[in-house]
Amino acid sequence: MPTALLALLLTLAPDPAEPGLRAERLYNGVDRVTAIHATPPAGAAEPLLLLLLDANGNLHAEPAGVRPGRIDLAAVLPDIWRLRRTAYLQLAVGDIPVGSALVLQPMLSRMVPVTEVATNPNGIEYTEVVRWVDEQDETIAAPPRAGDTPDPLSPPDDPWLSNASPDGRLMSGLRIYPERDIRLRTTHGEILVALRPDEAPNTAWNFRHLCAGGFYHGIPFHRVVPMTRDGDPFVIQAGDPTPSGSGGPGYWLPLEPSRLPHDFGVISMARDVDPDSAGSQIFFALSRAGTARLDGHYCSFGVAVDGAETILAIAGVELADVARGKPISPPVILETELIPAPPRSPGFARTPVRPPAAADAAPRAATPDRVPR
Repeated sequence: MPTALLALLLTLAPDPAEPGLRAERLYNGVDRVTAIHATPPAGAAEPLLLLLLDANGNLHAEPAGVRPGRIDLAAVLPDIWRLRRTAYLQLAVGDIPVGSALVLQPMLSRMVPVTEVATNPNGIEYTEVVRWVDEQDETIAAPPRAGDTPDPLSPPDDPWLSNASPDGRLMSGLRIYPERDIRLRTTHGEILVALRPDEAPNTAWNFRHLCAGGFYHGIPFHRVVPMTRDGDPFVIQAGDPTPSGSGGPGYWLPLEPSRLPHDFGVISMARDVDPDSAGSQIFFALSRAGTARLDGHYCSFGVAVDGAETILAIAGVELADVARGKPISPPVILETELIPAPPRSPGFARTPVRPPAAADAAPRAATPDRVPR
């Protein structure tokens, strides 16, 4: 079996002896038996509970009592077929969460970006997302109608649970897999990323898949833009296996309407003019002030929860070409590793890193105000 495939399968099938939850299948068709396995810690005496949570720790169903072993999830939590945004299924023994959560991603029809060509203050044309519509809508090219979203920063707000999504999106089933963080080990230190499949499920899955398969091993941060023209920290960019700045995995991702604001430590997809041209090139935002304009137009899909110093160290490397953001000695991603995410608890959310106070020290030379591509 190829090494990359084996690595991915191991991330999908944790050791059955480990306490926590395990899904029998990655893909589960709608209204079918959806089997998971619950393994309590040795000697656990309190009742086992299944908690259906969102990324902010809000409960979206009453906790369900279960027994150890095989469980038909749809039988104990029928609301899973009403999910319209990715949720997290957490095993708890009494009040204590056990093991990593399972990610429950609804497989929904696509929200398609409607775009128009705009021109920035420098006279450079770019593609701007002006609204989102369902892929089943036959009037995608038509003017906005009641119910369409004219603001790309506020895409259609599907409720977490709904018998029928307000925009009529089709649900085909669930992708179910254990939550994992991504550790990037670089020449300048480590960065720990918590993915946000609740905001960009397919983009988060793509990054996880590439990391599990070793795609980023040995790949440099080929573009470092420490400051915009206005002096605001901008981005560090990686993910091109070629020296061209245009390389990728050989396929392209449809843009997703992420609501995750670009801010320090947020990871997002670089792309070309075509909104569906992202693949493997990623960037870390360096400030809210410098990257807020990317919201809705670039797909943010995770946050750094550790490694602020590493991000700043990469942003501080000396540049050979300031206009292109080309480092003299590019920092390199040595390897990536999927590690179990910490258990989720009601009322708690993952905390993104913040830049240390020292980040406000000596300013760097500003570079042309460009976008990640």
